Amino acid sequence: MDRIRDGRSFTTRRVVAVQHGQPIFHLSASFQLAEDGLEHQEEMPSAPDPETLPTSAELLPRYAHLFADPGVADRLAQARAAVDLRYVKEPPYAAAGRQPGEARSQVWFRTNGKLQGAQDQPLLHTCLATYVSDMTLLDSVLLAHGRGGWAVGDVVGASLDHAMWFHRPFRADEWLLYDQESPTAQGGRGLGKGRIFTADGRLAVSVIQEGVVRVPRD
Repeated sequence: MDRIRDGRSFTTRRVVAVQHGQPIFHLSASFQLAEDGLEHQEEMPSAPDPETLPTSAELLPRYAHLFADPGVADRLAQARAAVDLRYVKEPPYAAAGRQPGEARSQVWFRTNGKLQGAQDQPLLHTCLATYVSDMTLLDSVLLAHGRGGWAVGDVVGASLDHAMWFHRPFRADEWLLYDQESPTAQGGRGLGKGRIFTADGRLAVSVIQEGVVRVPRD
């Protein structure tokens, strides 16, 4: 870890992860002391009550027949076992082979169960939201082209960069709405933009991610 800057209000750190002698990950993080200031935000978009939507565990078996590998549905379920993730509309793997649609996706999410003793650990909630933010952000790219995604096997994808801005306090074990869209895709890359709102309408986090989105040639 490199100590880049220590100011009166802001601090910056840089971290490089190394595997087998090669850097594989770069992180730049800025921290700020809490202070008062001007405040406004975008309004929270409309979305149905998350309690009325199916869970991933309920949704995945319905579309298991679409996966080239029958075990993909089980592996996706295991990867998301700690998170209660609920799509507002159909997930990209359900839209495979359909007409291109709106480059937008919404999901509600929270941890499966309350985080005991985490009331005074905002960093834990930040880390959990960071983990979930990478799960679905490029869905909007796939939906715009009627592609089912890497789970179905007709697109190859990987994250290139991921940036997050944390605006207001939140809890990862309470419902959060992740509103996502893709303004552009080109050259084998797609861009996703996301906003994470608390259930009472506060804009908690803004996210931008660029990823590889390649359609394999026949």
